[in-house]
Amino acid sequence: MTIKAKRILSMVLMAIPVLVLILGGVMKLVDAEPASVVQFLTKYGFGSYMKLLGAGELIIAGLLLYPATNKIGFLLASCYLGGAFCLEISGSQPPASAVFLAILWAGMFLKSKEMFLPAQGAY
Repeated sequence: MTIKAKRILSMVLMAIPVLVLILGGVMKLVDAEPASVVQFLTKYGFGSYMKLLGAGELIIAGLLLYPATNKIGFLLASCYLGGAFCLEISGSQPPASAVFLAILWAGMFLKSKEMFLPAQGAY
């Protein structure tokens, strides 16, 4: 695979979770989340933190989009989606966040392999 093809594929793969984070963040901030999501989050004690979660999602998406901070954005998005995955599993919901987490990891691996592999001569 050429470098240009890898770059394009990584941008497409990274765009999917970023769009999901932006959409989820905006919906939480403007109180447009579906009632089932609000009920689920309230059941597990996150109902009063909806606006904070929305702001966090938007900040993480911004960090992922900006090239100088995309690595920290990747780590924060991994943590956020991992927590969402755990919450979905514990609530017997379909683990949709696991799909976005896998897409995010695949995109970052194509973009920056050094996030996953040891540096040359590190050992």
